Amino acid sequence: MNIYDAAPGPEYATGAIVNFAKTRSRRPTRPAGKWNTFEITAKGSTITVVLNGQKTVELQDAKFLQGPFALQFGNHGKAPGDVIKFRKVQVKEL
Repeated sequence: MNIYDAAPGPEYATGAIVNFAKTRSRRPTRPAGKWNTFEITAKGSTITVVLNGQKTVELQDAKFLQGPFALQFGNHGKAPGDVIKFRKVQVKEL
């Protein structure tokens, strides 16, 4: 799930699942310097992403029934850009 994207287009913007689920609406991100809140629910073959209280995508794909997850910053081989920070990460079994 994409947690930060400064690109102007919405295709795989913040809140999208890159290469799998495009965002349906304008990204409801908070201004620079303010924290964004993500709720990512993976239940069975369904993954739902809620960004700052607004559902951005819902994906159903059996290839995601199980497996690991990770928090990662990827800049696609470019020079480092903005700082990405995580806080209050919580994982809860459904």
